[in-house]
Amino acid sequence: MSHPAYRTYSTTVARISALSPNFTRITLRGDDLEHFATDGLDQRIKLIIPFADGTITDVGQFDPSEEMYGWYRRWRELPDEQRNPIRTYTVRAVRPAAREIDVDFVLHGTEGPASAWATGAQVGDPLFVVGPDARAEERGGLEWKPGDAGTVLIAGDETAAPAICAIVESLPTHVSGEVFIEVPSTDDALALDCPDSVQVTWLGRDGAPHGERLTSAVHAWGTRRASAASASPASVPERAKRDEGPASEENDDILWEVPEAASGTEYAWLAGEAGTITSLRRHLVRDLSIDRRSVAFMGYWRTGRAEAS
Repeated sequence: MSHPAYRTYSTTVARISALSPNFTRITLRGDDLEHFATDGLDQRIKLIIPFADGTITDVGQFDPSEEMYGWYRRWRELPDEQRNPIRTYTVRAVRPAAREIDVDFVLHGTEGPASAWATGAQVGDPLFVVGPDARAEERGGLEWKPGDAGTVLIAGDETAAPAICAIVESLPTHVSGEVFIEVPSTDDALALDCPDSVQVTWLGRDGAPHGERLTSAVHAWGTRRASAASASPASVPERAKRDEGPASEENDDILWEVPEAASGTEYAWLAGEAGTITSLRRHLVRDLSIDRRSVAFMGYWRTGRAEAS
């Protein structure tokens, strides 16, 4: 029997854990989660958010003969008052034996449907999760593809924090690099278990404009990298090789691009607010001459716009 790459899981809230002033972890449990794929890292999922009364419109999400795009098309055709919000998240942890997954939420008020739901969530509340099926021959939703790179740069805002944390905790001991995570408050920094050669820096905005601290940190990283390269003759050939990438191919309208595998010994993974992330990617490729085939960037959201589900 063949299985689709993605399916809808019916879950309920099992536990709610406050991680910091602005982060909450919600553990979801459901019988079918024993089949949830454990690829982890930056695995994307979709959450179908219930209405205020806890209901979710039936558009065939659980019909075994229905492809995801079939019910998704019907969902898009519904009138607004019947269309449950759908938002994209990443899984923080998967425990198939316990039939549980963890999803970390950033609480930023009740204007957004996901934050509003998480703010008021209670144990036992229902939530539909669209995620990967471990029984499928092919799955997607993973963008962390460092290849054989031994040096990494990882940067993102609070929306990317769960994915970054999962990635960092999976890094092998031979990998070195720097990780920058911009979060609303200095008090939102979380403890991570990572290799000694990987430096994690939490950047609390504490009232600063969104993206400002992340941009400054990545630019400072670039300055340090350039200084180290100029002091090491052995690094010159590698830098010259990266310079071969044609900057003219850059397209500022692209908000998401993930190479199939890193090209060379460096790999950069950037995710978060689209304007900030595309600017950082442009800096890496154009100003620092890092091969664009070694830079994965994902505009998870854009300031002033709701997610286009």
